[in-house]
Amino acid sequence: MKTIAFLIVLCITNFITNAQETTNDTGISITVSVPNVPGTDGDVYFGLYNEATFMKAGPIKSESCLVKNGVASITFTNVPKGVYAISCFHDANGNNRMDFEANGMPVESYGVSNNNMSYGPPVWTDAKFDVNNEDLNLEIRM
Repeated sequence: MKTIAFLIVLCITNFITNAQETTNDTGISITVSVPNVPGTDGDVYFGLYNEATFMKAGPIKSESCLVKNGVASITFTNVPKGVYAISCFHDANGNNRMDFEANGMPVESYGVSNNNMSYGPPVWTDAKFDVNNEDLNLEIRM
């Protein structure tokens, strides 16, 4: 009887220990703020990308938020370690997409991580950053 009770206690302890480890090891949080959103209409859309998806496919994670006093801020949660880039745009007209001129130039304001805004589309090597063991706070300027 003591052996059965001991095994039950051991199993419960193992279950609780594993549950706590899983809960604590869910990834990193990345908080992104844009302090200079032009205007207060519409939302700002954010996308988290890896090298395979950056400027080629949909984001790994996406968030959006309203503009409040010229500032937009979101948090990506449970991000695994790796190399990522973030892009964002201000959807001022509320059509849920980024608008472009006929010549391909963006109509709406946008930004990317590391704030390297050269001529032409954003480049992975300029926008990438590492996610390691600590939560990150990033600022993107449009």
